Amino acid sequence: MTRHSLLRRVDRIRKPLLIGQGANDPRVTQAESDQIVTSMQSKEIPVVYVLYPDEGPGFARPENRLSFYAIAEAFFAEYLGGRVEPIGTDLTNSSLQVPAGADQVPGLVAALAQAAR
Repeated sequence: MTRHSLLRRVDRIRKPLLIGQGANDPRVTQAESDQIVTSMQSKEIPVVYVLYPDEGPGFARPENRLSFYAIAEAFFAEYLGGRVEPIGTDLTNSSLQVPAGADQVPGLVAALAQAAR
């Protein structure tokens, strides 16, 4: 397993990565996501890390799902091109935390500030 670990292959990642994590996921733990994010940051590889403290695998709460979809759409538009709707109020009532990379998603910093009000 160590030989196949993504942590040992971080230097092969060439494109920005979006990580969505439910803090209560028993299969892919928050600690594992934290490790890959830290490793990518140490190698200056762009990473956006969104964390939902009240979710497990998949995002069950509609507010969390909507916020993740809005962030993913903006992320993909930024790095792959294409149209995007502004994030606007899509973060309202979600439990979203963004430990890394908020500035790499167009409109996310402003939407986070608006949601915090």
